[in-house]
Amino acid sequence: MPENSKLQTPISKLLIANRGEIALRIMRSAKEMGIKTVAVFSEADRNALHVRYADEAVCIGPAPSNQSYLVGEKIIEACKLTGAQAIHPGYGFLSENAAFAQLVADAGLILVGPSPQAMEIMGNKLSAKAAALKYNIPMVPGTEEAITDVEEAKQRAIEVGFPILIKAAAGGGGKGMRIVEQASYFEEQMQLAVSEATSAFGDGSVFIERYVTSPRHIEIQVLGDTHGNIVHLFERECSVQRRHQKVVEEAPSSVLTEEIRQRMGKCAVDVARSVNYTGAGTVEFILDENLDFFFLEMNTRLQVEHPVTELITGIDLVKEQIKIASGEKLSFSQDDLKISGHAIELRVYAEDPANNFLPDIGTLQTYITPQGNGVRVDDGFEQGMEIPIYYDPMIAKLITYGKDREEAMVGMVRAIEEYDITGIETTLGFGKFVMQHEAFKTGNFDTHFVAKYFKPESLKVQDQTEALIAAVMAAKLFQKKDVQLNDTTKQSTSDWRKNRLKY
Repeated sequence: MPENSKLQTPISKLLIANRGEIALRIMRSAKEMGIKTVAVFSEADRNALHVRYADEAVCIGPAPSNQSYLVGEKIIEACKLTGAQAIHPGYGFLSENAAFAQLVADAGLILVGPSPQAMEIMGNKLSAKAAALKYNIPMVPGTEEAITDVEEAKQRAIEVGFPILIKAAAGGGGKGMRIVEQASYFEEQMQLAVSEATSAFGDGSVFIERYVTSPRHIEIQVLGDTHGNIVHLFERECSVQRRHQKVVEEAPSSVLTEEIRQRMGKCAVDVARSVNYTGAGTVEFILDENLDFFFLEMNTRLQVEHPVTELITGIDLVKEQIKIASGEKLSFSQDDLKISGHAIELRVYAEDPANNFLPDIGTLQTYITPQGNGVRVDDGFEQGMEIPIYYDPMIAKLITYGKDREEAMVGMVRAIEEYDITGIETTLGFGKFVMQHEAFKTGNFDTHFVAKYFKPESLKVQDQTEALIAAVMAAKLFQKKDVQLNDTTKQSTSDWRKNRLKY
């Protein structure tokens, strides 16, 4: 029996240590399982939907997250106050914080997530690579340890071959990352990477690896229970990004063969096995132009894009997380899982794509979500609410499902057109641009999609075209009504004259 195996501990009350759409999404699954929910909220979120939806709610501090959602002790205290036995961290905030995971364990509470040890190992890209190497997982050529000596690092970079990538060992989101095209720029870029990593993560450790020039970002969803069972739930394609952060995701990928899918899936399971992983996690890979894949990192939490996996597998990942945290065995094996249909997700951000995706704040003067078959909206807002400045600017996740990729794309365009948001700028127009671009439609794209194809004026052209079509349609409709009116008038006059003659 594995080290992390435990007896079943049914969860009857769950505290969600998060906010917005993910808090609501978790609460809905918990409610269906008969589990009471506890919301925590900052002063800025007092009237938020997740607070109203929960069975109980506890204020944990002022609006800034470092005084509320990021203070683990306040969340533990809220558990004690309400009698919640378990904590679901969602994503972001404390979801991948090993120190918080240990704090939860020390308090005798259940964390719906992996062990602190697994979080710690996979939370650092170098220790994650070391763990994955035990199973001979393919790696991008580079260093397997932190580099501090600039000259030694430069020599290694020359051996690997330029262009190379300098990456922060801790953290993510593109911080502490520098592409170096030639040796003469190496020293300056390394110093910048170290400085940025230190500032962002309090850890200046960096390493180098060969830069894959046309990479696709492919990730594999895994689930592991406390009895040693680990399965993968296939892949998600996450190559449409801005500032190294995902905007559009889909499942399955349009380029993977069944043979590559199986190999990637096995590698993902092995990476999870290297740290006795429990719960939901995601193993990320980059795929080069030759369809060779390399291990990137592991996210030890639920991903924002998890709904696309749920739609193609029929598995509720949040329910599975809760069952696993309760000590239950997975109720299905790898052979039971199969891909059915295709799903696409657009992250609807309060950002202005025409202004370098600059975050926007304001009031949702109009907020009407799309409806209909194959459409799912995970959100945490309603009309009249304000987008707070303190947190991530994501308003919602818009997901469409179809029997194939074409149907999912068509459904996404329709859903975007029906999604009515005014008062702030959003990424809806950008999402429509992506769906209608030839590179995306044919599946011939990589992580440079935005840099290669998107220009702010693209949205203006799109708006002008739609306005022109609307004007033409309105003119035709008016013309048709005018003709009908004339016909009616003529008919009426003629009948009157006929009737007058009768008398």
